[in-house]
Amino acid sequence: MLDLVLSVLCSSLIFVIFKLFDVFKIQTLYAIITNYIVACVTGLILYTEKVDAVQVYHSNWFWGTLALGVLFILVFNIMAKTSQQVGVSVASVATKMSLVIPVIIGIVLYKESLSLLKIIGILLALAAVYFASIKESAISISKKKLALPILLFLGSGIIDASINYFRETKLTSAEFPLFSSTVFAAAATTGLVFILLKSIKEPLKVNLKNILGGIALGIPNYFSIFFLLRALQNEQLNSASVFTINNVAIVMFSTLLGIVLFKEKLNAKNWGGIGLAIISILLVALF
Repeated sequence: MLDLVLSVLCSSLIFVIFKLFDVFKIQTLYAIITNYIVACVTGLILYTEKVDAVQVYHSNWFWGTLALGVLFILVFNIMAKTSQQVGVSVASVATKMSLVIPVIIGIVLYKESLSLLKIIGILLALAAVYFASIKESAISISKKKLALPILLFLGSGIIDASINYFRETKLTSAEFPLFSSTVFAAAATTGLVFILLKSIKEPLKVNLKNILGGIALGIPNYFSIFFLLRALQNEQLNSASVFTINNVAIVMFSTLLGIVLFKEKLNAKNWGGIGLAIISILLVALF
């Protein structure tokens, strides 16, 4: 359970750091790429065995990590566009409600059983994420822009489900640091290729603030995945329970951090969502 708590703390810290990017005028794209490099190096430092590039290349999870790294960058860009064109509330709801994808896949592929109370808890979790995320203005999406939150929902869910798949079928616990590093290396490489192509039209400028922001983001970003992988090893909780608790707790804790650190205001629906989140976590974790 400690691993799950640490994953939630690291993931929530990521939202705080993103908020600080706006405060300190840090360019998100460049900081994100730096963050993936830092996350990769962090994993390599924690990996106690000798790193053999040839062995990594021939591992049965290598090509999957490359695809997952590319997906990290793509989903981030979709998240940014959704936030800008449709709204932050919609982006938040789409990202966190994607927990249904790994839950359903866990039940279908790994034959995980759910009690009636856990099913109720998961349904309450979806409602909690929705109500905790929405603002006073109603969520309204034109048909043309509907594709963005749908892609974000699918992409976020596929990432979580893929991480669980590798943990279930390909990885040993000793490989978690190396696996995570490889995923982040693939994401960093994809991002570097993107900005190099972009630099053809617009000269690339090195900015110290962007680098420092990336360093600050990279460490909790790495550990959010690392501790999630370890939490999925918990014998008392199946993956459906882990993903439900993880996503709902992140929404709840990051919302509370927003109140304390940035004086954000919540409406009655947001408080109701937090209440539902607490009930759903208790149902999923205890029963």
